[in-house]
Amino acid sequence: MAETSAGYRGIRLDGRVALVTGASQGIGRACAIALAEAGAAVALAARNQQKLAETADHIRAAGGRAETFKIDVASEDEIKAGIKAAIAKLGKLDILVNNAGIARDHLAMRMKRADWDDVISTNLTGAYLCSQQALGSMLRQRWGRIINITSIFGQMGQAGQANYAASKAGMIGLTMALARELASRNITVNAVAPGYVETAMTDVLAPEQKDNVLGMIPLGRAGAPRDVANAVRFLASDEASYITGHVLSVNGGMLMG
Repeated sequence: MAETSAGYRGIRLDGRVALVTGASQGIGRACAIALAEAGAAVALAARNQQKLAETADHIRAAGGRAETFKIDVASEDEIKAGIKAAIAKLGKLDILVNNAGIARDHLAMRMKRADWDDVISTNLTGAYLCSQQALGSMLRQRWGRIINITSIFGQMGQAGQANYAASKAGMIGLTMALARELASRNITVNAVAPGYVETAMTDVLAPEQKDNVLGMIPLGRAGAPRDVANAVRFLASDEASYITGHVLSVNGGMLMG
């Protein structure tokens, strides 16, 4: 599936500024490109500067605006400095996509405390700290969109991923709490919960594991990063202005209800 949609004429985000964490690859890259296609200026944040530059070049070649910022979401100092720099460079921040995440998979009885702490710190605490730093701009303009990329495993659990599932379930709780806090300021907070999506994180699965997962998906195929990005672009728009505290599942029917 192509990562861009030539001549896109649907949802528009002209005049908006978005920041996407984990924008160097996979779902984050797809989200950044989709938001830029819709007219948003995009701040690209991640640890890998080379891949960030490649994403920025891709957006600029299509006529969009993109700036890069080195942010490791496990570092509060880098979050504060990076988001401050992004707002200074782009003038404001309207849309935040908390996408950056890691996995450290082990059975619970063998999981080291460091593996638990690293995943919670990056996936959950990082999303909280990024949201906190983005709120000043959103509150001043009384308009904002925070979109958290959670996971189907935050909804249904997964053996060997107690840390990852807990972090993603925590993001759902964070989404709902912030949605209640911020609704009166015209700031919506939603989550997107992907199912099995073809990314670098899922490439490491053995062929038989992939086949087993595909057998659980009614639509009969893996998702693409673009499928998630399309949902994010909708939630970032004025078309989704009456949606907040919601978890939008993008999983091919793997989990329903």
